Amino acid sequence: MQHLFFESFQKNASKKSYYFAFVLLGLLVHIFTVPLYLVNRSKSTYAEKAMNVKRQIIEDEKVFEWHRQYEVEERTKAQFFNRKVDEQTIIQAAKALAQQKLEREIEKRLEANGVVENSYKNYFSTLLERPNFLLITIIPGILMYALLLITSNPFTRFIFERLLQSVFVIIGVATLVFTILYISPFDPARNLLGVEATPAQVENFNKLYGLDQPYLVQLWHSLSGLFTFDLGTSFAGKEDVTQSILNKFPVTLEIAMFSLLMAIAIAIPVGIVSAVRPNSFIDYVFMLIALIGLSIPSFWQGLIFILTFSLELKWFPATYNPSNWMSLVLPIVVLGTSITASIARMTRSSMLEVIHEDYIITAKAKGLSERKVITKHAIRNAMIPIITVIGLLFGGMLGGAAVTEKVFNISGIGSYIVDKQFIPDIPAILGGVVYIAITISIVNMLIDILYAFFDPRIRSKMKKS
Repeated sequence: MQHLFFESFQKNASKKSYYFAFVLLGLLVHIFTVPLYLVNRSKSTYAEKAMNVKRQIIEDEKVFEWHRQYEVEERTKAQFFNRKVDEQTIIQAAKALAQQKLEREIEKRLEANGVVENSYKNYFSTLLERPNFLLITIIPGILMYALLLITSNPFTRFIFERLLQSVFVIIGVATLVFTILYISPFDPARNLLGVEATPAQVENFNKLYGLDQPYLVQLWHSLSGLFTFDLGTSFAGKEDVTQSILNKFPVTLEIAMFSLLMAIAIAIPVGIVSAVRPNSFIDYVFMLIALIGLSIPSFWQGLIFILTFSLELKWFPATYNPSNWMSLVLPIVVLGTSITASIARMTRSSMLEVIHEDYIITAKAKGLSERKVITKHAIRNAMIPIITVIGLLFGGMLGGAAVTEKVFNISGIGSYIVDKQFIPDIPAILGGVVYIAITISIVNMLIDILYAFFDPRIRSKMKKS
């Protein structure tokens, strides 16, 4: 275990952000190790060995050779680019380059002999290799060791970094939404109490909900409520915002997920067939249908579906009913129509780019059947842009579900936010937007993980980073 912590610290402490996090989370440990380092540093022979190596390099006249080489290079560059550079400038530039090479050479020779600089990073990493040190410091440094364990694996480190980024994104979204609502010309007190409300009533309303406080104070209360899972009560109806969102958000998420699954199941095969048979009758028909799907407004399509399949044919309910799963069919189809068309067009475009690559031609030349070439080589390499589009469309679908929910009388998060925005009911709107932002952040993280699954080059970069 101590070797795992040692390797993780050596690899990640080179990044300033991680080094700061290791020091901050293990502050109780570093309070005792820093004085020990200061005492041992005075006994270090690193500076003496570095001076000896430097003296040896100078005695071998290596620095003189580098200086003369860099002078020639600087003059050659000046002549090639027709620049007039005086001799003194060339000498100074060559001297600086030779000094840099000298420092690199010293570090290289010391490292080859197993001599490392006695910095605090190196000193602390050597302590991590000692079992006794780990045993003594495991409790006071539990948070630091937890971070070392997370960052020891490239995939867990990748997920941790994405989660951390999502936190900052959510804070940024919440701050932006709150600021827009704060400067909004709508007055919640007047809208809820009516135009006949007295100034005293308006003042009491603002005092009750903290609207009389400065901007930064209100913002702090809103953001702190997000992290304590206390979103407060809504201005209208005094509902518990957290509970209201928990009741309404699952419906929107369910419809969005099924719409996405429907889109993927239909669009990707359609896009592949269109790409494999470009400019054919099937290709033209599929792409025409996709274009129509992109062009139809969702509210109009919803109304047509209700008139046709609900009132005329009586196949499906016209409005949403939680106890009847068939009432979800029409909203799912309406919400998924446009994204199905978008994914189909992107799949076709991405596949057309891939199937003309050299490695596809080589696979065909080796005698592989068209089916194997498409399934084992083309689809896998074409999936990266398709996955990207799917993630973006899912985020837009969650945010734009309000229209579909209104058409089918679904009490979801989209219609909830729309109903509250004209007051404006700040706690309710902020809570709804943050829930959507959290969901989109999680989806984007999953998409980033899928990138690594489909593209081995990304996995390789993750391991090297």
